[in-house]
Parts: sequence; structure tokens; C-alpha cells
Amino acid sequence: MADNVRWGILSTANIGRKVIPAIHASRNGVVAAVASRSLERAREFAAEQSIPIVYGSYEELIESDQVDAIYNPLPNSMHAEWSIKCAQAGKATLCEKPFASDAAEAQTIVDAFEGRAVLLAEAFMYRFHPQHAKVKSILAEGGIGDLKIINSSFTFFISDEANIRLSKALAGGGLMDVGCYCINLMRFITGEEPETMTAVGNIGQRTGVDEILAGALKFPSGVIGHFDCGLRADRQQSYRLKGTNGSIVVLSSFTPDKHKDTIVQQWRGDQLTEHVIAPVDHYQLMVEDFADALLGDRPPHFPPSDAVRNMEVVDSLLAQSLGGSEKA
Repeated sequence: MADNVRWGILSTANIGRKVIPAIHASRNGVVAAVASRSLERAREFAAEQSIPIVYGSYEELIESDQVDAIYNPLPNSMHAEWSIKCAQAGKATLCEKPFASDAAEAQTIVDAFEGRAVLLAEAFMYRFHPQHAKVKSILAEGGIGDLKIINSSFTFFISDEANIRLSKALAGGGLMDVGCYCINLMRFITGEEPETMTAVGNIGQRTGVDEILAGALKFPSGVIGHFDCGLRADRQQSYRLKGTNGSIVVLSSFTPDKHKDTIVQQWRGDQLTEHVIAPVDHYQLMVEDFADALLGDRPPHFPPSDAVRNMEVVDSLLAQSLGGSEKA
């Protein structure tokens, strides 16, 4: 391997249109190849995204000696099968969130990579945006006193009934698609795993997935987190931290515009301080960190075990929602 990681893109999934430009722009990676089950589709996508090599099957990409690392953006239900095949081929893999269909499946992925000493990470890109490092810095400095409450929201409206996020067979649903961010954020901010949790949701009569869901978590430190997520509500992506003598508000928390400043609001009573964070592409920061880990033979910034822990919370909340919610 030279100074650049040669990336292979496992499918022509739409999320690739955000990750591929980030790899193109990265200081330590190039997009070498893309695969689709349709060679024609792979060729069209490659021409659109300036990718030099195309394959008409996922297996060809995984086995290719022209590829050092795989980005896996397949549907949720396919993450485990194809990530494990990447591990078996010795290919470092960045797997889209949510990591798997459930925690048990997530653990099988981790085991496959650990058993072969192959690099693995979950593609929660938001964690690499410096606005969250600023938030943690304010907390560490006592800027809002003792943290007591976290509130987060991530919703958007899907009108296309064929969207894979609404497919139960493909492990879709609001919690899997966007609620997992809210859960991950709370775990990221507190550095703890929730000790108790509860959820309610609306399950679509046609889709069979949670289309709207709200959850509450209690952490060992006493911090209470509550969130709402869903695929049938107006777009919102924000969080608020409430402390004993102040609060922090992040209004564009998970998918900020890479061309615009982001603002971290720090409140003490009626006094507002705005911390301006210069524009960055958090997808680019994520793929650069992964490539650095591969080139430097070091662990990823966020260990794969974190993905399993996140899925355990998703599993628990989803079970409660499916067991006791009304039809949407």
C-alpha cells in the first residue's frame, strides 16, 4: 500500500454520492472501483462519480487486488453478510450505520474482523464534525454546570412508499435510520451506557416499521436523555444539553451543510454566546481518519465494539415500541 488507500464502493447506493466526493477530496484516499449487481448500472455510476474500475458483482470488488478498503453502504439487512465477506478477504471495511440488523448480528461482524486482525469501523460521520468536540470542551470546562438532560431530535418526511427505509425486510424504520444517531449522540456525550430505557412508537400499518418513535434513557451518572425520531415528520436535526446553570444548543447536529458555518449556542440564563465552527465535510474527516488508521496500522478512532453497544440500545427500544405501540 502506498500513501493513499484505494477504496472500493460496494454498490451504487445513493449515500455514496456524499461519501465518494469526500474520498475524492481526501488527502489519503482515492476511489478505485465500484461494484453493482448490474454491470451497466456500475458503469453509469462510475462515469457519474469519476471511478476508474467497475465490477458487475460484489464478489469481484471484494477480491480485487486493486482495492485496499471497502465502503459498505448496502441496505441494513445486508451489512453483516457482505462485511463478513470483506473480512474473509482481508479487506478493511467502513460499514454504514446502523451497523447491522441487530446487536447479535453486529457482534458477528466484529468477531469476523477481530479474528483476522482486519480494520473495521462504523460510518457515523457526524462524530467527526468539530462542533461536537466544542460541545464536549464546554462541558469539560463546566460551561453549563453539571449535565442533567439531553434532548435530541432527528426526523424527516418520506413520501416515496418504495423507499428502502420503509422496508421491514431490509431492516428499515425510523429508529434504525435516524434514531440511532440520537442514541449514539447521548452515549458519545455522556461516555456511558444507559441503565434503563423506554420507547413508544407508531408502527406503519402497511410498512410494519416504526415510522415515528420517541425514547427516554437514564444513564448511570443520573443524566436523562430523551429523543424523537421518524420518517413521517418535518425535517429536524438538533440537540440540547441542559445543565445546572446553563445549556448548549446545536441546531444542525447530524447533517450540517459542509459549505456553511455551524453554530454552537451556549446559554447562561438569558446570556447567549455563539461559538462559530468553520465549514468542514465530516464525511471527508471520517474517511481520512479511517485511511490514517489503515496506513498507520492503528485502531479506528471509534472502536467497532461501540457499534454493538449502540445496536443493543436500538434493539431494546425497538422491542418496546413494536410490543406496545399503536398503528400509524
